[in-house]
Amino acid sequence: MRRAARFSYQFLRCNRGAAMVEWALVAPVATTVGFVFLELLMMLFINVMAEGGLREAARYGITGFVPDGKTREEHITQIVQEHTLGFLSGEDTKITTKIYPAFDRVGDGEKFTDENANGKYDDGEPFIDENGNGVYDADVGEDGAGGPGDIVAYKITYNYTLMTPFLAPLVGDGNGKIEFTAVVVVQNEPF
Repeated sequence: MRRAARFSYQFLRCNRGAAMVEWALVAPVATTVGFVFLELLMMLFINVMAEGGLREAARYGITGFVPDGKTREEHITQIVQEHTLGFLSGEDTKITTKIYPAFDRVGDGEKFTDENANGKYDDGEPFIDENGNGVYDADVGEDGAGGPGDIVAYKITYNYTLMTPFLAPLVGDGNGKIEFTAVVVVQNEPF
């Protein structure tokens, strides 16, 4: 009995292997935090590249230059893809250009009378059909890169797929995808 008590006392006082036990407790948390941090850095990196690529595409688009064998819109898309190093290509990325009558109309819809005062257009409410197509348009912009002096909004929308599942329940759509959008609005040069 005395021998068992002495062994128990020595075992409890011994601290060899304590670091290994502590690391076994901390390692999963530290690894998770590391992966989440890397994921956030990757999202920030891709977002900055998308904004930069869109800015460069807009700088090209305002000149009105059309390369041989391509449309302006195709070349604008190519510029964005080159500046994003291939991270933003495929079906999860959408690049659009829209022409607006003025800077203050970018993203605006057609004017309507809000009869039920809910702040949005509902079917049957009267509206001013600015483009003459007979239906209410939530955005008055026309597709295209515009002509000389036109106001053009360049927009990129892309779905970032999380590399690790740690953030999926906390951010995005719950399925591991987060939608990012960047917009650049410019006025074309007189070309």
